[in-house]
Amino acid sequence: MWSYYPDLLARPVPRYTSYPTAAEFTDQVGEAYLGNALDHVPQGQPVSLYVHIPFCEEICWYCGCNTGRSNKAQRLTSYLEALHAEIRTIAMRLGGRARVQRIAFGGGSPNAIPPVEFARLVDELMVAFGCGAPVLSVEIDPRGFDARWAMTLGVSGTKRVSLGVQTFDPAIQAAIGRVQPRELIVTAVDRLRSNGVRSINFDLMYGLPGQDLTLLTRTLEEAIAMRPDRIALFGYAHVPHILPRQKRIDATNLPDQAERFAMAALGHDQLVAAGYVPVGFDHFALPHDDLAKAQQQGTLRRNFQGFTEDQADVLIGIGATAIGQFPHLIVQNDKNSGRYRMRACAGRLTGERGIVRDADDRQRGVIIEDLLCGRAADVAPYVHREPIRAGLQPFLSRDLAVLDGSMLRITDEGRPYGRAVAVLFDRHRAVSQQRFSSAI
Repeated sequence: MWSYYPDLLARPVPRYTSYPTAAEFTDQVGEAYLGNALDHVPQGQPVSLYVHIPFCEEICWYCGCNTGRSNKAQRLTSYLEALHAEIRTIAMRLGGRARVQRIAFGGGSPNAIPPVEFARLVDELMVAFGCGAPVLSVEIDPRGFDARWAMTLGVSGTKRVSLGVQTFDPAIQAAIGRVQPRELIVTAVDRLRSNGVRSINFDLMYGLPGQDLTLLTRTLEEAIAMRPDRIALFGYAHVPHILPRQKRIDATNLPDQAERFAMAALGHDQLVAAGYVPVGFDHFALPHDDLAKAQQQGTLRRNFQGFTEDQADVLIGIGATAIGQFPHLIVQNDKNSGRYRMRACAGRLTGERGIVRDADDRQRGVIIEDLLCGRAADVAPYVHREPIRAGLQPFLSRDLAVLDGSMLRITDEGRPYGRAVAVLFDRHRAVSQQRFSSAI
């Protein structure tokens, strides 16, 4: 069982799906920078694509995604037209040099669009980028997932799907605006497996209103019984000052930090006991899954989709608000769907804001990724600096981290403190007033 040190978790910290984080993005870095990066992708460069569908049939109160209701057909049609145009524009800039190995569809909920439109998007991507047989992954909302969608995924060759489950408790579902009976999840899993999907992920959450250890245990038992290949167990981040829709959630009924810590520890122990390999600080995977293998082989990575086995250094974001990442650059597309459509349909790139990563950012980014992915990180350039040295001492003295020469490693006991250690190497946190989520 993990030991609880509230003083080490008091500071809100980023989730570090990138470094620098989105809080450091500026509108001084946008379309021109993205175009230059695309123009200089070398021949044969492995590339991953992320396609953003910012629509949902229903909007969940807790959700931090940039998404809107899919209840207007013309809105969907216009967005998809822009998406196709952007695909062609990016492919033309790459000039066939990239080797696309993975395509991920996220949102929102990709299944908020008709399945035939998803099939058309896949065809457009395959032709425009000259894809061979890339790994396709899709995020799915079980509430709008029917037999036609399952068949379309099978025909397209989709092998990985992530289901938004969150909790199986009906009262908690009502409290977060996401009511979906257990039978809906069972049916979705059956349909996916019968259509050839070989890796299914469940997104689950702890720290929800009215949730306690008993209710979390029951949700985990339900999930384990369905044997998804992966489980992501996220701590709910209540930030209504950033996400106004969260104001509908009763903040007085949320677990406190000590309860959240106990839930994270319970989830870890219960999933490990059920045969799942702990991956990073909040992912779990069965031993046969590629994510578990990456963790065990020391090749785990972290990007905007969380922990991943994807080794590509170039991730291109397609769609409104999508984020692309290059070794020296991070660029986010326009968040405003109207402006996004106008720019994409005019044949322009839609990058609106981002950051150029200098050599120091890149070196710090490697350290943060190594620490969060369970590897020893070479901290030689920074470990003797104050306040880093002083900041590390509480973690070292409590055996939550080990420093061997210049190599720093977070121990198994220190797993829940990973982000609190990583933030010590974030040069931007000393000046940024951005408020982040709880460290656990």
